[in-house]
Amino acid sequence: MGCTLVVDRPEGARVAEGGWGEKRVVKFPVMAGAEQDLLSTEIVNRGIELSGPNAGSLTFSVRVRRRLPDFVQSVNLKYVKLGYHYLINHAIYLATIPVLVLVFSAEVGSLTKEELWKKLWEEARYDLATVLAFFGVFVFTLSVYFMSRPRSVYLIDFACYRPHDDLKVSKEQFIELSRKSGKFDDASLEFQGRILASSGIGDETYVPKAVMSPENCSTMKEGREEASMVMFGALDELFDKTRIRPKDVGVLVVNCSIFNPTPSLSAMIINHYKMRGNILSYNLGGMGCSAGIIALDLARDMLQSNPNNYAVVVSTEIVSYNWYPGRDRSMLIPNCFFRMGCSAVLLSNRRRDYRRAKYRLEHIVRTHKGADDRCFRCIYQEEDDQRFKGLKISRELMEIGGDAVKTNITTLGPLVLPFSEQLLFFATLIWRQLFGGGNGSSSSTTTNSRGIQQATYCRPYIPDYKLAFEHFCVHAASKSALDELQRNLDLSDTNMEASRMTLHRFGNTSSSSIWYELAYLEAKEKVRRGDRIWQLAFGSGFKCNSVVWRSICRQRKPSRNPWLDCLERFPVPF
Repeated sequence: MGCTLVVDRPEGARVAEGGWGEKRVVKFPVMAGAEQDLLSTEIVNRGIELSGPNAGSLTFSVRVRRRLPDFVQSVNLKYVKLGYHYLINHAIYLATIPVLVLVFSAEVGSLTKEELWKKLWEEARYDLATVLAFFGVFVFTLSVYFMSRPRSVYLIDFACYRPHDDLKVSKEQFIELSRKSGKFDDASLEFQGRILASSGIGDETYVPKAVMSPENCSTMKEGREEASMVMFGALDELFDKTRIRPKDVGVLVVNCSIFNPTPSLSAMIINHYKMRGNILSYNLGGMGCSAGIIALDLARDMLQSNPNNYAVVVSTEIVSYNWYPGRDRSMLIPNCFFRMGCSAVLLSNRRRDYRRAKYRLEHIVRTHKGADDRCFRCIYQEEDDQRFKGLKISRELMEIGGDAVKTNITTLGPLVLPFSEQLLFFATLIWRQLFGGGNGSSSSTTTNSRGIQQATYCRPYIPDYKLAFEHFCVHAASKSALDELQRNLDLSDTNMEASRMTLHRFGNTSSSSIWYELAYLEAKEKVRRGDRIWQLAFGSGFKCNSVVWRSICRQRKPSRNPWLDCLERFPVPF
């Protein structure tokens, strides 16, 4: 039996050709040990060769990839400082309360009951001005505190759109429909098939019918039709669940990266629901898969400056408008992952909504790496040689994404981690800065008794984020991204279940994926009162953003949820 060896390799790799039975050597340029550690190999069975000189023989690929860097090994002290600075700025008033309590306790503790009663009643009875002055200062202090304290933002409810079953396609149907559309050659179809096989996506995701037609689907008409379907479907469910009239909404924020028509998507919603004329509407475009959290941040700022109001955040991506019909493999990857989806979230800053709200917003931390050219161009929309428009995915995406995630969670850590975890993490970080080479490296050299230099490794303390959060909703970008994040953050399969099941059932729905994951947790009735939920998303720019919620009550199984009809089949093996 013959065998063909195909090596997918990064720049600089070489392969010595030879026949069956001959030695085949893959050589890489000399690189540092840290770089070699980021390379991983994978043997992929490609089946039986149907044509060519090796027809009838087994064919396989040896795939060499760069893994996501172990970002907990190289934490930048600057971002730890940012987190502590943020914490101190927002919690300095807490430091004064224990001091005042101690002083008051010491003063009161030195008096007997008789002396205390004499001071409180007999002397104060004749000094009415002192009592009134003390009471005035007390009332003034409380008023300043409550007036300066930002209003709490509550999540009343949210909705995730589930498309009709006639738009559901399996992986085999996806390839077959792509073949019938006539837009792809055999090599492109084979490449997409290999990507789908290892993507973690299941056989029940949704795609618009227009993308499989022979005609061009990247038109304004097709984009508007898909936008109307997913946005109005999610909003209809949201308004029905919350019993809120569209005219009651004071702030509307819509985010969609690729499709940005005129009038805007926010204007489409206002026109469809006949919302009020003084509504504050915003339309965010071109901000990638993490734009949903950016939209939440904007809505929170608007609610802080507009008391007693409702805000609606709509997050979606229009698949048909960004469908790529060309042959550039880096642009074919989004076709394999992105699927239809949309979420709509209702927020409120009214204190009387506390009793019926589901969650309270705790923290939002945003990280932007756009100043670096590599980060800026790792996900880039452009035309190929045939003038077909698409998203080009860089080979360095995993490395860049890992660095952005590292920065974000380093800033978030001081805000959410228990003090014991912060102390151990910070002490280890200082130790590595002082004795780990002084440049953030994880090793230093020592000389043994024989005069030979040896590397002494100082592994950092990896904070246990499972102590800070009960539930994790990580953006369902791809199976490989979820695998690396799980490994680096030391999360369990249960922690990653919602993200993996969302990727399997709905695919990558861009900025709305974190809400399908939260819907999964609610459908499984896993969220209890007081639980903390961490939603983490990353996307083009390059950006990584986090939002932390605290559950106000135990979340019962909702009556309307995109998972209800298939919940008994999940989780599936992954």
